[in-house]
Amino acid sequence: MPRLSDSMEEGVILTWLKQVGDEVAVGDELVEIETDKANMAYESDVAGTLTAILAEEGDTLPIGAPIAVVGDPSETPSAPTARPAEDEESSPSQQRGGSVEDSSSSAPTGGAPAAVAEAPSPAVATSNGERVKASPLAKRLAKEKGVDLSSISGSGPSGRIVKADVEAADAGTPTRQEGVGAGAAGAVSQSSPEGAETAKGTVTYVELSKLQQVVSRRMSESKATAPHFYLEAEVDMTAAVEGRTRLKALAGEGDVVPSFNDMVVKACALALKDFPRANGAYKDGRFELYSRVNVGIAVAAQDALVVPTIFDADKKGLAEIATDARALAGRVREGKITPPELSGGTFTVSNLGMYGVTNFNAVVNSPQAGILAVGALGPKPVVADSGEIVVRQLMGVTLSCDHRILYGADGAEFLARIRALLEEPLSLAL
Repeated sequence: MPRLSDSMEEGVILTWLKQVGDEVAVGDELVEIETDKANMAYESDVAGTLTAILAEEGDTLPIGAPIAVVGDPSETPSAPTARPAEDEESSPSQQRGGSVEDSSSSAPTGGAPAAVAEAPSPAVATSNGERVKASPLAKRLAKEKGVDLSSISGSGPSGRIVKADVEAADAGTPTRQEGVGAGAAGAVSQSSPEGAETAKGTVTYVELSKLQQVVSRRMSESKATAPHFYLEAEVDMTAAVEGRTRLKALAGEGDVVPSFNDMVVKACALALKDFPRANGAYKDGRFELYSRVNVGIAVAAQDALVVPTIFDADKKGLAEIATDARALAGRVREGKITPPELSGGTFTVSNLGMYGVTNFNAVVNSPQAGILAVGALGPKPVVADSGEIVVRQLMGVTLSCDHRILYGADGAEFLARIRALLEEPLSLAL
């Protein structure tokens, strides 16, 4: 199992792109792996023949665990150093050790062995010869309990049979599968005995994907460790609305017209240059201040929240930011975003205005110093300096701050600078 991101500790085998007996060249896509940040195709670092697949689709393995054998099919491999986790419930400490034999002197990215000799667990087949997908632990448990795997409907990824399915079948409790597949958000299984209901009705459990697990852990850590405080303001976007209307009228076919969120990203980037601590982090009892201004934009993915990064946003024009933002959001929704595109952010913008939300408090994306929550933009009555009531286009924003690095006055001045830039949109183009 290769390390495909800086924070990756384990990965899930989603789809094998090569099969046993296939020739593999250096750079060939070997397997699709779900990491803590994205689904990625792993490219082989060695050439040879794929002689064995040690990890089935749906298996979760720690970094460095063997997943396949690539080498000369005529050679007799030696004993393995490790074996894949027997099931999602197994821990790395439960794996066995031994010796390693690589088919190449170079190791793949992340230090994982490219070729480890081990025979895969025997496949289970139905009466018509079709292979049954089951984890090694599920196979062993089924053999001990005398359960026929071909009669079980798996609740794991891609319909894979896991330990819980065998236990349920042995107890006479059917399991079911609801919309589970490679890259899906999680596995759903019926938790209550057939016909039994609690006061809340029938209970089902949904297993979190790697991405959902990371989001849950980091948001909990942020709220528990970073002392949040919030600053609210209303931004008069009337000039920005008029300017964007003119841009749309002048734009040709295929031209990208910056959205209001693109303007917010640019305004934040320029303000971050003026307030270095807002572009920093509190880590290990000291401030980290960054020379680059990289603004993350929160994007709703399938049952998860992903924050791709617009790098050097302070140096990019509105059109370039708009182009980057659309491309990143598209790759997130297609599941093609890469870990480098999700790393390196120094500040985050989260916009729920399109859902009619006027104001909200976002959780700081630790260890960043702050995050700007953007609400809906719309016409509101305002009392002008002359005393007349006029209609202005107003937008609510809330700045969430980590009080350990961004203090009250600093945060207020930073937010005021963002508002001033948005209310004079010509300054965003300079």
